[in-house]
Amino acid sequence: MAAPTYPDVLHTTAGDLQVEEVTLEVGGRSWVIRNTGAVIAREQEHEFLRSEGATKRPYGIMLWPAAIALAHELASRGPALAGQRILELGAGTGLPGMVAAVAGGRVVQTDRQKIVLHVCKQNAERNGVTGIEHRLADWTAWEDAESYDIILGSDILYAAGLHASLRHIFETNLAPGGTVLLADPFREAGMPLLHAMEAAGWRVALDKWTVGVTPPPRPVGVYALTR
Repeated sequence: MAAPTYPDVLHTTAGDLQVEEVTLEVGGRSWVIRNTGAVIAREQEHEFLRSEGATKRPYGIMLWPAAIALAHELASRGPALAGQRILELGAGTGLPGMVAAVAGGRVVQTDRQKIVLHVCKQNAERNGVTGIEHRLADWTAWEDAESYDIILGSDILYAAGLHASLRHIFETNLAPGGTVLLADPFREAGMPLLHAMEAAGWRVALDKWTVGVTPPPRPVGVYALTR
């Protein structure tokens, strides 16, 4: 059965967005990811952030190194994900959640922007991944009372003003014995939340991944938080 195809332009209230597809190898299989641009090197990131106001490309539809690193981390955990209830915050293009779903996780992917969640759903369809639940959700107006064995987040620690909301989700929605997995390209802005949670008794472990083939590759930390 042929993979579904989609228009290469997204029509939004902010204007038309050009969509491209890239192929990644994660967990022994190829993934085709629809996105509005890959931002791997720091130079690419700085250029994107400088031009963000002009291009109006939603942050979440970009393909970021933290999502790729988290996807590899999840693939490395493989069978341990089977049957686990998994929540992905700020799912973006959806790669980590898809990897978890293929490994047998019961995944809920969330994002606060409809256009981002639309592309996230397209990527699941494009890769033949079924069973993922997609929800619109805002961290600052969180209503989900369910418990999850694993909570995922890729590059979600960038804004200090959101840390209290994220910590509320971790403390409220993580099941006993569960794990929060956060991928972050060692942004200084994310460290205060990690330090505060560690001071409050959470255990914080770190795996380091590198993403990209153009020297120097981008270092990304995947932090595992447990209570």
